[in-house]
Amino acid sequence: QVRLVESGGGLVQAGESLRLSCAASGSIFRFNAMAWYRQVPGKQRELVATITPGGITDYAGVVKDRFTISRDNAKNTMYLQMNSLKPEDTAVYYCRVATSVWWGQGIQVTVSS
Repeated sequence: QVRLVESGGGLVQAGESLRLSCAASGSIFRFNAMAWYRQVPGKQRELVATITPGGITDYAGVVKDRFTISRDNAKNTMYLQMNSLKPEDTAVYYCRVATSVWWGQGIQVTVSS
């Protein structure tokens, strides 16, 4: 059984920063790519960023140069550093073991203008 728990969300003003964390239980974390997604009500869940077990990253164009995904395999934890936040970044953010059925419960990020 894999459990993913997000933390670090909240309400910030435009231009500010937040760091999300995703703590994973189980032994699969270090062997799998991980991903952050986000979803706005009424819209499809969208991929934000991915990171391979070795640390190779990829980003959606709308967050590139503002968000940084990272991981600490020793702590079974993944992070998403979000800088220069915009109101359009407001969403529920989810972590996922990439391409798997394992998702976190989601955490709200709200950016006010």
